Amino acid sequence: MKIGYARVSTEEQNTEIQFQALQAAGCGRIFQEKLSGKNRNRPELERLLDQLRQNDVLVVWKLDRLARSTRDLLDIVEEIMGAGAGLQSLSEPWADTTGYAGKMVLTIFAGIAEFERDLIRDRTSTGRVAAKKRGVRFGRPLKLNPEQKELAAQLFEEGKSAKQIAKTFNVHPATIYRIKGCIASRFFNATDEIDGR
Repeated sequence: MKIGYARVSTEEQNTEIQFQALQAAGCGRIFQEKLSGKNRNRPELERLLDQLRQNDVLVVWKLDRLARSTRDLLDIVEEIMGAGAGLQSLSEPWADTTGYAGKMVLTIFAGIAEFERDLIRDRTSTGRVAAKKRGVRFGRPLKLNPEQKELAAQLFEEGKSAKQIAKTFNVHPATIYRIKGCIASRFFNATDEIDGR
């Protein structure tokens, strides 16, 4: 069964031209949507993809009606192929996965997209390593700097409560308890070394 998908970006636009082209192409059902293609969460597209069955063909007037980026297009095509269905664009004859040429072109696109993802992952990883060497710290910011931690530990040893110390540094008492736990762990490790354990 051929199932059509027509989309325009705004409420003011209409899908009439797409609808007629999809009907002429033999689509038994046509899903229509008025949402930007940048929005990947499109209810009608989701309904259509959920209803695709083996040997169905999703037909669009142009590929940009289905997706606005190569990455999104490949994700959608993967979902279509996963259902055992095909994709056909009326305006781009090369984008027809029901034929060998279309499958080959989309396979090449998928390979390029994977290559691009690997490059981005590699650049990100290299950038993180370089940033760490420069002293950039990743993750959540520290609540207390090393000097403040040292002072908090000293206040603990002087008998101040975690609540009082937390108020002094304007942090949650749990932060102070964590510092206390680190101090205790350092103390036990030091006594283990002395005892030869």
